Amino acid sequence: MTQTTDAAAERRTVPTDAERRVALRRMKRLALGLLLVAAAVFAVAFPLQDTVPWMGFVRAAAEGAMVGAIADWFAVTALFRHPLGLPIPHTAIIPRRKDEIGATLGAFVEDEFLSDAVVRGKLRSMGVARRLGEWLREPGNAERVTAEASVAGRGVLGLLGDDDVAEVIEQLARRHLLEPEWGPAIGRVGARLVAADQQRAAVDAVLERVETWLVAHPEAFGTMVSSRLPKWVPGFVGGLVDDRAYREVLAFARAVRDEPRHPLRVAIDGWLADVADDLQHDPAMIERVERLKLDLVESPRLREFAGEVWDSVKVSLAAALEDPGSELRAGVRSALVEVGSRLATDAELAAKVDVWVTDAAAYVVGRYRHEIAGVITETVERWDPTETTEKIELQVGRDLQYIRINGTVVGALAGLAIHSIATAIGALA
Repeated sequence: MTQTTDAAAERRTVPTDAERRVALRRMKRLALGLLLVAAAVFAVAFPLQDTVPWMGFVRAAAEGAMVGAIADWFAVTALFRHPLGLPIPHTAIIPRRKDEIGATLGAFVEDEFLSDAVVRGKLRSMGVARRLGEWLREPGNAERVTAEASVAGRGVLGLLGDDDVAEVIEQLARRHLLEPEWGPAIGRVGARLVAADQQRAAVDAVLERVETWLVAHPEAFGTMVSSRLPKWVPGFVGGLVDDRAYREVLAFARAVRDEPRHPLRVAIDGWLADVADDLQHDPAMIERVERLKLDLVESPRLREFAGEVWDSVKVSLAAALEDPGSELRAGVRSALVEVGSRLATDAELAAKVDVWVTDAAAYVVGRYRHEIAGVITETVERWDPTETTEKIELQVGRDLQYIRINGTVVGALAGLAIHSIATAIGALA
């Protein structure tokens, strides 16, 4: 957090264009003021140099200062515009060579800043995984990421067309569920289940259901047996027969349920094994399953089912993404915090992630660095020459005014030195 705050504070110290413009004007006035001072000193010293000998030195210094100031003013101004508006050759360099400067700048950035060695070295020194882990392990930051991801997720859900998604689901279902033969696949799964005795739970469930239903509905057995007896058999006998048959059926169901090796169970297991084998190897059985599958494929219910699946998923996802207390968002937050903690504390994992990030970034930059640098070139090309001149002058113009100031000072010293040497030589002669 401290590093992030320091970086933000450093960015805030970068002056705005308005501040740069004020500073540039101030430096221009200072440079111009020195030139005017030198001119005033020259105007006073020039007529007095014959009567006041030392005024010759002052005049020479002022004269050199003016020459240096004007020469450097010309040089600085020639970078950005024609001095005094005169179309002097090799002036207004930046507006005339704007496109070439942009191309050169883009190539410089591409070669010096986007090279593989620079990118890899910078990413290795940053410790991306550890920094990310330290940031993510804070619950507040994990919540921010979760909230932003939820907004993005809802946006994606809103952009997706229901008909298009339903069509994709239908196509996926056809390709992965309906195009392959069902029979052999179902047979293989069934054979494995029977071999592992996994069918027993299903058989037990059916038998328990049958027993429960028989106990709850004794009347359903009704006169199923007595109705088939001859007419001369007394009625009470028929009732006894029906009751006896009901109890025998109920006892049989209980016996099958309670006895693991009951003959009916063995028969069911054998039948299931035979069906699984037929599904894999019997062409007639495989064909029957395929006809059933084709009936399902041609049914309009498949498209309706795909639409219903998507509608249900979409509504559930949208509600979960919008609700900060939903299990989905809570799970994402928890996962982010867990990932952050591991990245921050597990040096080996962080090193692996750093390698992945470095390799990925190096690949992207290496593959697209020309296009990335091309943004600089294309941007400068789109700029108006006047706009380009103003932008560059705002960035470096203030520092260039020091050239004018230094030129004034150096010119004064050079003029004084030349006059002193000339005077000394004249005295010796």
